[in-house]
Amino acid sequence: MSQTTDPLDKLPPILRKNLEQNLCTCNEVLKIDIINAILDGATTVGEVKKQTYATTGTGCCTQQVERLIECLCSPEKEK
Repeated sequence: MSQTTDPLDKLPPILRKNLEQNLCTCNEVLKIDIINAILDGATTVGEVKKQTYATTGTGCCTQQVERLIECLCSPEKEK
């Protein structure tokens, strides 16, 4: 029996906030757009950059993008 889960459940509560606000302020990239790029297969900052242009300004959002990748690409934990 397969259970459908929301991928956002992998994120800590703090990272689930403000999904419709810019995570990358230089290029006005919404946090949800970065999350969707990761869920669509972008597993590195470089791949997220290619899909969304996030991190191409000053790079001040790079750590946040890395954290989203880390959380969303981590293997499921057995419960």
